[in-house]
Amino acid sequence: MSITTKKSLVQAALFGITALGLLQSQSQAAEWSDTAISWRHGNSFAEPFNPQDIGKNIFALTHVSGYKYGTNFFNLDFLQSDSKDPGAVGSSAGAQEAYLVYRNTLDIGKIQGKDIKFGPIRGVGVTLGFDWNTKNDVGYNSRKRMLVAGPTLMWDVPGHLNTSIVLLRESNAPSFIPSRYTYKTHPMLTADWGIPLGEKFSFEGYANFIASKGKDEVGNDTAAETNIDMQVMYDVGSIVGAGKNTFRIGVEYQYWKNKFGNSSATTGNKGQTAKTPMVRAEYHF
Repeated sequence: MSITTKKSLVQAALFGITALGLLQSQSQAAEWSDTAISWRHGNSFAEPFNPQDIGKNIFALTHVSGYKYGTNFFNLDFLQSDSKDPGAVGSSAGAQEAYLVYRNTLDIGKIQGKDIKFGPIRGVGVTLGFDWNTKNDVGYNSRKRMLVAGPTLMWDVPGHLNTSIVLLRESNAPSFIPSRYTYKTHPMLTADWGIPLGEKFSFEGYANFIASKGKDEVGNDTAAETNIDMQVMYDVGSIVGAGKNTFRIGVEYQYWKNKFGNSSATTGNKGQTAKTPMVRAEYHF
């Protein structure tokens, strides 16, 4: 692992700890909040241009809260690949990645002091946020930066279901180009949900349908992406004598077609699509 990559990962860890502290302090003034650490594992992840199935352990810090004018969502993933996704040429050590997502959804009804409800819709909002990542793999060494903004509909269902159409302003600075490259601004249709299934189970996840972002760093056409990640979780808190939804375990599945805009035409049909079952465990505090 390079010194630069080590520095980036350390910065990501420090940022996550600092952000958690800030979010935890803010949650004291929040209407509600939930913070969790989690682990998930799968053996059939994929990376563009890599023909092999990759095993990964993913450790995450997640915070969700509601406040006077809307909701906050923060998630920081630390991803550790196995040797099939090496961190350096000739190394048996797997690549490491940190990926951060932040979203703030402003509820227009709360801002105006009145409900905005019609048909199956229980609220209308505006979502703003960003993605940030760093990775130390052999070839690409992603340094993604992305801004997100667009309208959101909140559906009247048990739990929650939100859908948004947002614009994405994305750039990257992989190791093989001299300066940061910015893609064409492009739209994404996205949904996230958490639906209770009785007393103990829940169905959760997100789905992103992302349009092409124009040319990539070397002039190839990018493809539209589909990224669906969903899980069924079971509350085991009562079994171990803890509170409701303190400990949860479950199964997760991710389908990611044309990962990061790479198609079979640009990768030679190697690693652009992942179909990944996982196991997942969470502790909420």
